[in-house]
Amino acid sequence: MADKNTADIGFENTIWDAACVLRGNLDASEYKSVILGLIFLKYISDKFDEKYQALVDEGDGFEEDIDEYTSEGIFFVPAGARWSDIAKHAHEEDIGTVIDTAMRDIEKANKRLKDILPKNFARKELDKKRLGDVVDLFTNIKMVEHGDEKDILGRTYEYCLSRFAEQEGKRGGEFFTPSCVVRTLVEILKPFKGRVYDPCCGSGGMFVQSAKFIESHSGNINNISIYGQDSNPTTWKMAQMNLAIRGIEANLGEYAEDSFTGDLHPVLKADFVMANPPFNLSPWWDESLKDDKRWQYGTPPTGNANFAWIQHMIFHLAPAGRIGLVLANGALSSQTGGEGEIRKNIVNADLVDCIIALPTQLFYTTQIPASLWFLNKQKKQKGKTLFIDARKMGTMVTRKLRELKDDDIKKLADTYTAFTEGSLENVKGYCAAVDTSEIAKQDYILTPGRYVGIEEQEDDGEPFEEKMTRLTSELSDLFAKSHELESEIRKKLGAIGYEI
Repeated sequence: MADKNTADIGFENTIWDAACVLRGNLDASEYKSVILGLIFLKYISDKFDEKYQALVDEGDGFEEDIDEYTSEGIFFVPAGARWSDIAKHAHEEDIGTVIDTAMRDIEKANKRLKDILPKNFARKELDKKRLGDVVDLFTNIKMVEHGDEKDILGRTYEYCLSRFAEQEGKRGGEFFTPSCVVRTLVEILKPFKGRVYDPCCGSGGMFVQSAKFIESHSGNINNISIYGQDSNPTTWKMAQMNLAIRGIEANLGEYAEDSFTGDLHPVLKADFVMANPPFNLSPWWDESLKDDKRWQYGTPPTGNANFAWIQHMIFHLAPAGRIGLVLANGALSSQTGGEGEIRKNIVNADLVDCIIALPTQLFYTTQIPASLWFLNKQKKQKGKTLFIDARKMGTMVTRKLRELKDDDIKKLADTYTAFTEGSLENVKGYCAAVDTSEIAKQDYILTPGRYVGIEEQEDDGEPFEEKMTRLTSELSDLFAKSHELESEIRKKLGAIGYEI
C-alpha cells in the first residue's frame, strides 16, 4: 500500500510543532483555517513557480499567460500574490493584510477557488510577529531534503487535518475520518474506474485515498469522476483545498448544502459510494422529506439519520454500484423507530455484502463502537453476507488511539476477496459467510459476533483431570500463603497498637 503509518511523520510533525507557535489564544477551529490556508498557498505558489521558470527558460514570453497554467491544471498566481512577494513582507505589520489580499487575487484568477480560500489573516487576534515566523518557516521548506515525494505538502495538509481533529474532539469528526479506516474501505471497494460519491465528504479524505489507491496500483486517476457535498461551509472549503492540493478534480457543488434537503446531485448514479456520515445524527428531519422517493425500504426515524444515510446512498447507486460506509454499531441491531424493519428490507433485497466490526479507539472524536457496511447491487455471492469481527485487530499508537496497520487492512481485503471468489473458509471468532435465512433467524441483527462465534482455544495437550488436579493444588498453595501473610500483617499491626 502506498500510505504512511504514523511512525513516518517526521517532516509533517516538524511543520506542525513549529506552526503551533502561531496559535496564541485562537481556538483550534479558527487556527485550522490559518495553517491549512498557508499550506495551500505555499503549495500552489510552488507549483506556479515551477511552471513559471520552465516558461521563462523557453524564452517565448508566455510566463504571464494564464492559459499556459490552467491548461495543465496549475493554478495561476498573480503578481503580488506569489509566495516570494508574501515572504518579503513577513516581518512587516501588514503581513496579515498582504496574505488576505493574495488570497482574494488568487480567487479572482481561478474560478474553481471562488469563495474557498481563508481571508482572516489580518484580524487582531492573530499575532503578526508569529505569523511572520511561520511564513519564514514555510519559505525555508526545501522539498529535496525530504525525499522525492511530490505530495509532501499534501501529506502535511492531511497530517495537520488529523491533528486538528484530535484537538477539536467531537467536532473534529465532522471533517476527518482516520486514514486507516478510509484505506480499509478503499482497499475492499477498489474504485479503479467510474463515478465515486460521498454525500457527507468532510475534508475529502475518501477521494484522496481513492486517488492514492489508483496511483499505487499503476492506474489512471482520470478514470474516476468524483462527486460529493457537505453541509458545513468551512468543511466544504477544506475539502476543496485538500483536493486541489492533490491535483484532484471534483464536483462538490457550488456551495455547502445538506444532502437530505438539498441534494446537489439529484440524478447521479454512482459506481462507488464511500462515506463516514455523522453517527446517530439528530436532529436531521424536515417535513419536506416525509414521502421522499429515497425511502424505498421504509421511512427512517426522525431522531436518527443512520438509515436515512444508507437509503440516500442506495438511491444514488448505479445498477452495479457498491457502497462502503462507516456507521455506529447501534445500526446493526436497533429496532426503534422502524429501523429493524428497514434493515430487514435491505437484507432481504440482498444488498448487504459484508459487515466488519471495527476495534475501539480508532477515532479521535468518539468512543462509540463502529462498523463498516458494504452494500452491493450485484453481489457475487447471492443470498450470502460476509461477517468479520476485527475488534481484536489494530495497534495502539498512542495511549488513546489505535490504528489498523497495513497487514490488518490487507487481511481484511483478502478475506473479502476470498468471500467473493467463493474460496473463503470460515474462521471461528473472525469471519463467516452466512445465508440470509440464518440472518432472518437472528431477527435481521447484523452484529458479526452472532455469526462468527468464539475463537477456538488451542489445545495444550494436558488431560482435563490432570490439569484440574494441578490447578486446584496450586490454588490451595496460594490460599495457604495468603493466610500466612494475613497472620503476619495482624501481628505487625498489633505490635503498634492496632488490632483487626
